[in-house]
Amino acid sequence: MTPHAYRAAPLLALVLSLVPAAAYAAEAEADPTIIVTAPELTNDAETRAQKTAGGADVVSHQDYADKSIVSLRDTLAYSPGVYLQPRYGQEVRISIRGSGLSRGFHMRGLTLLQDGVPINLADDNGDFQELEPIFFDHLEVYRGANALRFGSGTLGGAVNGVTPIGRTATGFYLRGDVGSFDCYRGLISAGVASERVDAWAAVSADTSDGDRDHVQRRSFRFHGNVGLKFSDAVSTRFYASYNDIRQEIPGALTFNQALTTPRMASAAAVTGDQARDIVSLRLQNRTTFDWGAFRLDVGGFVNAKSLYHPIFQVIDQDSLDLGGFFRADYAAGPVEVTLGGELRRGSTDARQYVNVAGRRGALVFDADQTARTANIYGEVRVRPVEQLTLIAGGVYADGFRKRRVNVSTSRDGRIDFDAFSPKVGLLFEPNENVQFFANYSRSAEFPGFGEVFQNIGTPPVSQVVSTIRPQRAWTAEVGTRGKAGIVRWDLALYRSTLKGELLQFTTNVSIPAATFNADRTRHQGIEAALEIAPTEWLRLRQVYTYSDFRFRNDSQFGNNRLPVVPKHVYRAEARIGSDALHIAPNVEWVPDGPFADYRNLVRSPGYALLGMTGGARIAEGIDAFVDVRNIMGKKAIGDISAVIAATPTSAIYYPVERRAVSAGIRARF
Repeated sequence: MTPHAYRAAPLLALVLSLVPAAAYAAEAEADPTIIVTAPELTNDAETRAQKTAGGADVVSHQDYADKSIVSLRDTLAYSPGVYLQPRYGQEVRISIRGSGLSRGFHMRGLTLLQDGVPINLADDNGDFQELEPIFFDHLEVYRGANALRFGSGTLGGAVNGVTPIGRTATGFYLRGDVGSFDCYRGLISAGVASERVDAWAAVSADTSDGDRDHVQRRSFRFHGNVGLKFSDAVSTRFYASYNDIRQEIPGALTFNQALTTPRMASAAAVTGDQARDIVSLRLQNRTTFDWGAFRLDVGGFVNAKSLYHPIFQVIDQDSLDLGGFFRADYAAGPVEVTLGGELRRGSTDARQYVNVAGRRGALVFDADQTARTANIYGEVRVRPVEQLTLIAGGVYADGFRKRRVNVSTSRDGRIDFDAFSPKVGLLFEPNENVQFFANYSRSAEFPGFGEVFQNIGTPPVSQVVSTIRPQRAWTAEVGTRGKAGIVRWDLALYRSTLKGELLQFTTNVSIPAATFNADRTRHQGIEAALEIAPTEWLRLRQVYTYSDFRFRNDSQFGNNRLPVVPKHVYRAEARIGSDALHIAPNVEWVPDGPFADYRNLVRSPGYALLGMTGGARIAEGIDAFVDVRNIMGKKAIGDISAVIAATPTSAIYYPVERRAVSAGIRARF
C-alpha cells in the first residue's frame, strides 16, 4: 500500500465526518424511499436482537438498497464483526470471529438460514450462493453463541435472511440494474393479502461477464410464500425457493499476478473450464400456535440440490436433505423460557470424473454419503429487577458422517460426534436507550464430508480420516449498544480459546485442500459500529473489526498468526441528502493485509478502496440509484487460500474487484 493510500483513508473519514451543510442539495425530505422493507417485520427483529445479551444486529433492505446487490457482501458490509471478502462473481468468503477461517470452498462455521430454516446441508456445510439477498426484507445477524435462538452452536453464529410476506409487501415491486462488465440484473415481486390468506413471490435473473477472464455467471431464482390464518391463534406459512446458478471459476493467482495482471484467469481454470453450477429446490413450512404467554412453532423442510463442479476433477453430486424443527416460547412475569430442536438428515450421490475440458471423463469415484445433524436447545431468562436480565442455556448436538463406496479403492466409513455447549449471560439496561451485556459460552463444530473424507492422488485413494475431531471453543464476550442524541453505537469485545480448530491448506492440483486439527488457538477481537447523524440530511456510519487470531505454543507454528483474515478492517459511509436526492461516498481500509501461510512467511499488502453510491426520486414510487466501486482502480489482494509455507509460485491469491459502475431503477405500484 502506498503512503498516499494510507493518508487517503483516514483523511476521507475525517472529511465525511465534517461535511458542511452547504453540501446538502435536496430542499425537502420526501416520502421514504420506495423499497421492499416492511417496518413491521424489521421492528420485530430488532426487538428480538435487543433482548440478546451479546453481539446481534438487524440489517434492513434500506441500508443497502442503492447498491448493486450481487452477494451477501453487499448486504452485510456494515454489520459489525462480519468479515466478507469477494473472490469472484457471487463467491464470497464469510467469517464471523474467525469461523471457517481457512475454508477455501463452500462454507463452514456459520448457520445460514432463510426465513428461519437452515440452508446448510446435513453435514453442516453449504453454499451461501443459494441465498438471494435481493429478495430480503432484512437480515438478522447473531454472532457466536448469541445465535442459540436458531439452534446454532458454532463459533461464528447465524445469519438469517427474512423475505417479505404478502401482508406487508402488497402490490408490485420492480428493479432493474445495468453495470460494468456487461452486468444485467432484474427483479419482479408481487404481494397480495386478504383477511385469511396472503401470498408473496419474486423472480430475479442476472448475467455478467465479470471483472476477470473466465468468470461469466448467470442465474435465475424464484422465492415465494403463502400464509394461511386459521384463527387468531393458529396460522401456517409455506415457502418455496428455486435456484439455477451458473458460475465460471477464474482460479487463484500468484502474488505478482494478482497485483499486476488481476484480470487474468489461472491456466488450470481455463484448461479445465472450471465452474460451479448449482440447481436447487427448497420447500418448507412453519406452523404457529400462539396462545399469548405460550407460543409454539413447528415445521419441516426438504432441500433437493444438484452440484456440477469441474475443478481438478469433475465433482458431480445430487443431494436430498429432509428436516424438521420446533420452538416453544413461554413468558410469565419476570421469567421467559425457550425450548427448541432441529433434525437434518441428508443423502448425497457423490461422483467424481476425470475433468476433460469441463466435461465428464472416466468415472474415478462413486459413493453414497449420508449425514445427520441434530440438536436440542433451551434458554431461561430471568429478570430479578427491571434493569437486569440473567440468562442461562445450552445446546446439545450430535451427528454422524457415513460413506459407502461403490467405485474406487477407497474404503467405507462412519464417524459419530456429539457435544454439549452451555451458555450464561446477563443484560443490564440502565435506561431504555443503553444496554450493557456479557456472556460466557462454549461452541462445537463437527467436520463435514470435506474434512472427514479426503481424496489423495489421481485416481483418488480416500480413507476415513479418523484423526479429524470436532472443533471446540470457550468464548467470553462483553459489550454495549445504544443511542444518545445523534449517536448510535454497537461494541463487543470477545476472546475465544479453541481446541482442535479445523484448519485447511491448499496443496496442489491433485489434492485441492487438506484439513488438520490445530492443538490450541486463540481468537480475540473487537466488533464496533458507530453511527452519527447530526442532521436529517447527514449520516455517517462506520464499522471497525479487530481480529487477533493465532496459534498458542504450537509445536510447528509457535505463536504465529493465523492467515487469511487481516488484523484491522475499517469501513465508513457518509450519506448526504434526503430520499429526494442523496450521495454516499464510502471507503474500505485494510492497513495491513493478512498472512498467506501458517509459517507467516508472506503477508499481502494493505489497501484502501474508495466508492460512492447515490439515489434520487424520479417520480412518486420510482427511484434511481448508482453504485461506483473502487473508483481509483486500486490493484490489491482481497482473499487468500491458505498454505503451510507460501512461495512466489503459490497460486493462492484473489485480487480485489476492479473499478465498476452500475445503475438502476426501483419502482413500486
